[in-house]
Amino acid sequence: MPQIISAQISLYPLRRLELSPAIEEILQVLRSKGLEVRQGAMSTLVAGEQDLVWDSLKDAWRRAAASGDLVLVATFSNACPR
Repeated sequence: MPQIISAQISLYPLRRLELSPAIEEILQVLRSKGLEVRQGAMSTLVAGEQDLVWDSLKDAWRRAAASGDLVLVATFSNACPR
């Protein structure tokens, strides 16, 4: 049975006039992978199968970082309900 995990993530685009494009890029990638995504004002909760969460976050990071500097803060749990 696949391990389900959750991740609370916060993305901080640096040295940009517009912050939203980088944030939207990451959210679009995570949603396109079929993960459960609950966007909040300061962070986003992502849940799904463990390998899919890790792989999706890596892909999302690469795509958002291609357009500039970023800080991504993430907390992972295998004990929090979806």
